[in-house]
Amino acid sequence: MDSSNSPSTKPLYRGTQIVWYLLGLLEILLAFRFVLKLAAANSTAGFTSFIYGITHIFTAPFLSVFRITKVSGNIFEWTTLLAMFVYWVIAIGIIKLFLMGKTVSTPEAANKLNSQEK
Repeated sequence: MDSSNSPSTKPLYRGTQIVWYLLGLLEILLAFRFVLKLAAANSTAGFTSFIYGITHIFTAPFLSVFRITKVSGNIFEWTTLLAMFVYWVIAIGIIKLFLMGKTVSTPEAANKLNSQEK
């Protein structure tokens, strides 16, 4: 049986697309946060306030990991970069879990196992 024609292939593909989309969206929001902090954007401005508010929940677990680095009033927020990296690693892990559910033929499995032994 060709694993590309398996009934599980399309849902797995869609699942990976959703994970990549959500990661991309989150990374863009966090990148905006990083740039706004770095540029010392006015935190009371609507857009800035929106970005800080929506991304706070994603950066909160990392806020005390590093000290804040200030350069001439601008903030280099290491925690946002750490959050971006951690969420990227989590997304890769989720994708790998999805791919483990992919149907493979016996010859494909044997080839992959043999390549892992080397």
